[in-house]
Amino acid sequence: MRPALGAFLRSCERLDNRNDSEPLSPRAPWTGQVGDWRAACTAAAMTGPTAEAARTTFEAFFAPVRAIALDETGTALGDTGLLTGYYEPYVEVRDEADNEFSQPLRRRPGDLVSVDLGLFESDLAGRRIVGRVNDGSLVHYYNRAEIEVDNRGEIFAWGRPIDVFFLQIQGSGRLVDAGGNQSRAAFSAHNGLPYRSIGRELIERGELQAHAASKAGIEAWLNRNGSAATAELFSVNPRYVFFETQDLTDPSLGPRGSSGVALTPMASIAVDPAFHAWGVPVWLAADLPDMPAWTGLVITQDGGGAINGPLRGDFFWGWGDVEERRAGTTRAQAQWTVLLPVSVAQGIVDATPPA
Repeated sequence: MRPALGAFLRSCERLDNRNDSEPLSPRAPWTGQVGDWRAACTAAAMTGPTAEAARTTFEAFFAPVRAIALDETGTALGDTGLLTGYYEPYVEVRDEADNEFSQPLRRRPGDLVSVDLGLFESDLAGRRIVGRVNDGSLVHYYNRAEIEVDNRGEIFAWGRPIDVFFLQIQGSGRLVDAGGNQSRAAFSAHNGLPYRSIGRELIERGELQAHAASKAGIEAWLNRNGSAATAELFSVNPRYVFFETQDLTDPSLGPRGSSGVALTPMASIAVDPAFHAWGVPVWLAADLPDMPAWTGLVITQDGGGAINGPLRGDFFWGWGDVEERRAGTTRAQAQWTVLLPVSVAQGIVDATPPA
């Protein structure tokens, strides 16, 4: 409970410069206005260091609302959703390429354009498109193969091909150089093209069985088949992720999520911002690796291209070998209970017609 309180406080800091009358999220009006959250944020900042104190604050300032997925007609689809996991990998890197460290990590190219559609239409707030300008028109950005061939984006390090590919999937990682020094490769941008799983591709080709399509299984296949086969397989996924380097100022925290705050292991979750606001506490119940019937409080602080739907979540485990294993094997149906300020929850109750 205490880690979730710290995560919640970091989200509260993002509200400091916002007006009370603003919706917490235009795309999730059910979460109320910024001002509705002020009292809870103030109380959280004054809460003592124990788990019991954190629980007392959440119970005093929030009311639980069970989340249920609805279709366009308002018919209930179910009360659980798919929960997967992600982590921050350690990636060994070198300043120069060699036979082992042959895959580049690139910074965002200057010609990549990200457009906030909410600047043009208010009902598109929070939605972005990515591309490049060609003859005065916005067009798709280059795909993975084109980026590599044309050397687009400054190269700042070299890693093993499988490590760099999985770093792009996770979105950020801790870089370890030849001297053991650590820094962070943080997500900067992607090229706007859809993601396609290379594990699924190998299964469909009959190259791997489903149970063997893990990072280790894919890496073994790449080692057996060589650099040309590696490049061809990687090109199946047109999405490409660019990074920025950051100092690892606080090793106890993860990378910044889509909400702009540092992620907290086992207390931050990625959600679909089309349905959720950032900084909202959620009580989850799910069977997690090594933790059957787990329940705990997490805060909505990140998003992801594969995280789509009202009850779709991605659980941030942290970093390290155990966290990597757990993230790779997290696939559960989770129940969601959203914690809302009491006045916001009461508004939902008042607006709900009797059964």
